[in-house]
Amino acid sequence: FDLGTPRFATADMWSTLLVMCLLLAPGIYSVQWCYHSQYSCQDQCRKPDKWFLDVPTCGGQKQSPINIVTNKVQFDPSLSPIIFENYTQVLNITVWNVGYAAVFGLPPSARIRGGGLPATYKAIQFHLHWGVTGGLGSEHTVDGEQYPMEVHIVHIKEQYETLKQAMEDQEGLAVLGFFFEVSSDENQQFNKVIEALQRVPYNGNSRMIPEFRLTDMMTSIENLSSYYRYSGSLTTPSCDETVIWTVFQRSVPISHQQLNNLTEAMFIETGQPMTDTFRPVQKLNGRMVYKSMANASSRCGCVLSLPLILLKGLIFVFGMKE
Repeated sequence: FDLGTPRFATADMWSTLLVMCLLLAPGIYSVQWCYHSQYSCQDQCRKPDKWFLDVPTCGGQKQSPINIVTNKVQFDPSLSPIIFENYTQVLNITVWNVGYAAVFGLPPSARIRGGGLPATYKAIQFHLHWGVTGGLGSEHTVDGEQYPMEVHIVHIKEQYETLKQAMEDQEGLAVLGFFFEVSSDENQQFNKVIEALQRVPYNGNSRMIPEFRLTDMMTSIENLSSYYRYSGSLTTPSCDETVIWTVFQRSVPISHQQLNNLTEAMFIETGQPMTDTFRPVQKLNGRMVYKSMANASSRCGCVLSLPLILLKGLIFVFGMKE
């Protein structure tokens, strides 16, 4: 595909362009796959339930996204808060319309570690999944409930240079998932992302976003200790099962008007609106979903507090007798 030629190209930007070509190439497996919303009689591309016919990996046993059933997740004491490095750093990044999504390139200086991850992972890009006219559009669901939007920040192990290299490692990728939920108030920090999308309406368009921070589209990184963890895959072909997924429990607020502006901003390769850009949930196939310490703390607190209450009661009763 043609990334286009930015009017203000610099050496750093050309480096980013080259890196993004390498990173995105595995994801653009074939022009024959599409989302349900993009299927038509004129353009008979493969819908998500048929991806495996062209890409066998998409029919694997560890596919993503999934439905997270909260009363079946298992507490894992190793899932401490994730350590974010340079997430508040001011960046000049580039966004591309790649025909089926908007992809924002990120520098490797943004990294994550800890939180039960087996290594340090460096950021390469983030992208969004949404519905239509502000409707439901997240990929993961929680107890069957779908959110209006989900953002994925993609990282690879720090020793790898490209996504292709990382996909040869069963734990080569670490992806952070953030749910967005409709709020009565506008999320002013997120307007920079929406404005960027409005500047890349067509396949191949690209623009630089100056002075961007990853925290512009997140809740405070100090409030991200509650999350779910499982082993899964990329959610677009080639669907490689090499992803450690972290899905945060805390949602990010966004107004209904902002959602509308976002879902109306871009168009797919055929000229149709870029809407309902999510893969339906996949079967767990026996996989376990884990929850972090913070997710378990409220239940643990209740269990631990009961013996203390009984102990205080006994002390009070025997004290009265004396």
